[in-house]
Amino acid sequence: MAYEILHFRGSDKILTEKHMDEDIQDTFEYISESLYGTLHKGELFRQALDDMGWRSGDNGYLKIFENRRYTYKGFKKDVAIEGSFSFYEFILEGLFRLQIGYDKGLIETGILLLNSRRSERSPYGSTSKMVKEEIDMLEPTISMPVSVGLFDLGEPMILQLKGGEQNGVPVPEDEQESLG
Repeated sequence: MAYEILHFRGSDKILTEKHMDEDIQDTFEYISESLYGTLHKGELFRQALDDMGWRSGDNGYLKIFENRRYTYKGFKKDVAIEGSFSFYEFILEGLFRLQIGYDKGLIETGILLLNSRRSERSPYGSTSKMVKEEIDMLEPTISMPVSVGLFDLGEPMILQLKGGEQNGVPVPEDEQESLG
């Protein structure tokens, strides 16, 4: 399992009441399997959510604002999913987008998905510790029940190959150049 889920302000109880525990688990596993080792995660992320029933027109309303292009990444049973695996700082934008839907009565809780990988030189400690501290610091501005999924999606395979090794096996120089 290459992910961890953290619940804040009773979001776990809301997901359980909506009978979504297994659905969330299945979705997280599918996202983890689909995106592990990939370089361009955005379209694959949307496809994974679509495959798991979070993006179809039948399951709910993805729009945050009427007559605008702002949409959630996924929506099901009054629960919205937001996320970015590119940079941790998306935590602010993602929480803000979810809070808007919560304040407007569009969602009961939200799920924010983020990359958990951090530099070993980071002075901030583990990503889960950072999330807990930041969720606390953002209250009362961000006051909704929210779950945060932290994913370790590995290093993209192409970057591993460019480094001269693939899974610990040296790649011949002529093949490294073709990966360019």
